Amino acid sequence: MFEIVIGLEVHVQLNTNTKLFCSCPTSFNHKQNRNTCPTCLALPGALPVLNKEVLHKSIMFGEAVGATVNRTSYFDRKSYFYPDSPLAYQITQLYTPVVEHGVLELDFEDGTHKTIRINRAHIEADAGKNIHEGDTSKVDLNRAGTPLLEIVSEPDMRSADEAILYLKKLHSIVRYLGISDANMQEGSFRVDVNVSIRPRGDEKLYTRVEIKNINSFRFIQKAIEIEVKRQSEAWEDGVYEDEIVLETRLFDQNKQETRSMRGKEEAADYRYFPEPDLLKAIVTEEMYEKYSKIPELPDAKRDRFVKELGLTEYDANVVTSTLEMANFLEEMIAEGATAVGANKWLTGELPARLNNGMTLETSPINSKLLATLVKRIEDKTISNKAAKDVLDYLFENEVSVDEAIDKLGLKQVSDTGAIEKMVDDIMVANADKVEQYRGGKDKLFGFFVGQTMKASKGSANPQVVNEIVKAKLG
Repeated sequence: MFEIVIGLEVHVQLNTNTKLFCSCPTSFNHKQNRNTCPTCLALPGALPVLNKEVLHKSIMFGEAVGATVNRTSYFDRKSYFYPDSPLAYQITQLYTPVVEHGVLELDFEDGTHKTIRINRAHIEADAGKNIHEGDTSKVDLNRAGTPLLEIVSEPDMRSADEAILYLKKLHSIVRYLGISDANMQEGSFRVDVNVSIRPRGDEKLYTRVEIKNINSFRFIQKAIEIEVKRQSEAWEDGVYEDEIVLETRLFDQNKQETRSMRGKEEAADYRYFPEPDLLKAIVTEEMYEKYSKIPELPDAKRDRFVKELGLTEYDANVVTSTLEMANFLEEMIAEGATAVGANKWLTGELPARLNNGMTLETSPINSKLLATLVKRIEDKTISNKAAKDVLDYLFENEVSVDEAIDKLGLKQVSDTGAIEKMVDDIMVANADKVEQYRGGKDKLFGFFVGQTMKASKGSANPQVVNEIVKAKLG
């Protein structure tokens, strides 16, 4: 009945060493209000000076999404009063941003694609942080003046799933570019979601609701689904115009609801005007030439992995979804593992063992260890099943792959003489089943293979066992 309309505003904290308009460090988790100076505290007489590195990183992003990088952009003042904003305004770019009119391609599992338009990406200064402790509220201004690139999409997404795909792709791109660590828990990749609904077939845009500052993909998906349900029920109950108003809402993950925060201001409410204390930002040809040369991005890496490594498009999409995983795979291949084997263990078995907040980077299994494990499977030293036991052992013990194999006694027996004797003994002990098999009961083949593997305590090479059993049974 209803079509969902979603637009996203993503605030990406750029990983510069210093803030946007002063030389204070941008380090996370320092003592409160330590990383401040007269400029980011807005003391009288202190003037902002643009950090050129912010401009460089903006060029890189513009190039990555096929956007126009404006050679001249301007800063504006967005006026609002809030305790974490010492200036009582925010320096941003409203009228002429540094980046405009980009695109981002979504790839769906069924092989279809969709283009999401990016309206703009503009530079702005972050606010500080409010800390609420019981009846007391405090303000930490360490973050005030940190450089942000706000990336604003057009309202082109039609489901929560599309929104998450867009965000994950965007997150991957800024990480591949190296312009942000995009750590959602630390606030360097923050998302505001604009949601509205309309009857299917209607082209009109109805009242949108903004859901502010959601810090995980899972919560973003849930917040959209809950807000769409609220708006749909209001429409069906005939109270849409009364209950759905232009406002900012918060997502309460405990109560699983969106809750009104404040009325949504329009541009006029912020009394935007050109920033008088800053010169225009100019991207010279030399600067553009240097910073538009960007590294290989997820889509290009995916296509290369399909063409050069022989991965399926689905597997290549998974392994290139993060820069860390893509680099890990290439390091494994450099160590001698095959691409298909490396991909299987990197995207399947290894992630299944990462728990309690462990990540690929903090895992005790590095690319060399996992590559060696894959090679031992491929050279038939151990079976696929035994390799899982070895991987579990490596998580708990700082030893080499070969040491783990020896300690666990999992080295495969490929000695045909030893295996033939086991098969002979099993056939003698089960002469009736031999006759039944030879009489046409083919399913008993698995019985003989299983008994041989059991006799070898799982150490016999399954391929060799199959060949010998087949030959012996005639």
